[in-house]
Amino acid sequence: MTKHEVSRESFSRRIWRKTWQGWGVKLGFAWIAVLGFAGVFAPFLANSMPLLMRKDGVISAPVLDYLTKEDVLVLAMFALLVILAGVSWSAGKRLLVFIAGTLLATLLINALLTPPSVVIYDQFRSAAYTQVEWRVMPPIEYTPQDYLRDFGDTGLEEPLEATERTHWMGTEENGADVLSRMIHASRIALSIGLIATGISLVIGVILGGLMGYFSGVIDMLGMRLVEIFESIPTLFLLLTFVAFFGRSLYMMMIIIGVTSWSGYARYIRAEFLKLRKQDYVQAAVAGGLPLSSILFRHMLPNGVAPLLVGVSFGVASAILAEATLSFLGLGLVDAPSWGQMLNQAVKSSLFNWWMAVFPGGAIFLTVFAYNLIGEAFRDAIDPQLSRNAGVNG
Repeated sequence: MTKHEVSRESFSRRIWRKTWQGWGVKLGFAWIAVLGFAGVFAPFLANSMPLLMRKDGVISAPVLDYLTKEDVLVLAMFALLVILAGVSWSAGKRLLVFIAGTLLATLLINALLTPPSVVIYDQFRSAAYTQVEWRVMPPIEYTPQDYLRDFGDTGLEEPLEATERTHWMGTEENGADVLSRMIHASRIALSIGLIATGISLVIGVILGGLMGYFSGVIDMLGMRLVEIFESIPTLFLLLTFVAFFGRSLYMMMIIIGVTSWSGYARYIRAEFLKLRKQDYVQAAVAGGLPLSSILFRHMLPNGVAPLLVGVSFGVASAILAEATLSFLGLGLVDAPSWGQMLNQAVKSSLFNWWMAVFPGGAIFLTVFAYNLIGEAFRDAIDPQLSRNAGVNG
């Protein structure tokens, strides 16, 4: 007689365990973790200023005096994430606390912090900062906006071409260190991917949930809205806004987010159409629970799994959109970007290989990592694909 064992493992934990069994997803998360570390601690990894120094018996940290509002906000968000990871709250409660904490930190930083408006990076190579008792410099001793004016006419230089300076990945057309710009650009790549996808996810879940739960006329009108937004070319819309309103990272995030929600709405609609007739949903309706509770507390947790696949691919698409815009010369001007650096690969009919290999490799690896994660989630959610991939249930 066969003995049946009942697993007490939750659905989300089972999906995560099956996802983590593949080697590809581990490589993907490892690369994203490297980018995350570089993005959060970029001012301490690549900077012209000493991290710590002692002069005339006084110990100081010049790098802290020149942190921008963005640097402080990113560090505050990271600290909040670490704290929330250690508490035993539900995922929804932790998300709400994280959003509220981020908004509060943004308000406090804007009200209290006034970083220097102009920074002369050459001064950090003067006697005031070099003739000291001791000092600790970052691994990369150049800020992304440090164009090395004190070294004369600098420009595109191959890796390790300069004799009096060390540039592991060479310099770009203005003389700035490529590795430093690569590190700081990882923050833009990750932020535009995550925030733009977050915006589209919120819109898609709400509209898709309403379409799937009510069906009928609401579903029909919603699907027409989905088809309208699917026909909008995001890249051309971005080009138009940049031409009329100038370059802004926040505008890019909003446009990509507002025009990319249709896929998530389709996922959630399909799941809710299946779930709306389930006994537990009917019981919630008969019990008189509010609509928001039925949709987001009882139905959404059971229909959110396919979204994980779409989110992974959505982040990769957003990063590619920003890189494409920067490559075309319409991205951010005052901040480093992988696409912007890739644009400098061919200058004056010369092929500058280091400006193609390093930024292009970073874009490829990041998009590839998110695709690996998305495919691993898809295989774990689909039982047939999971068996074919050799993943144990």
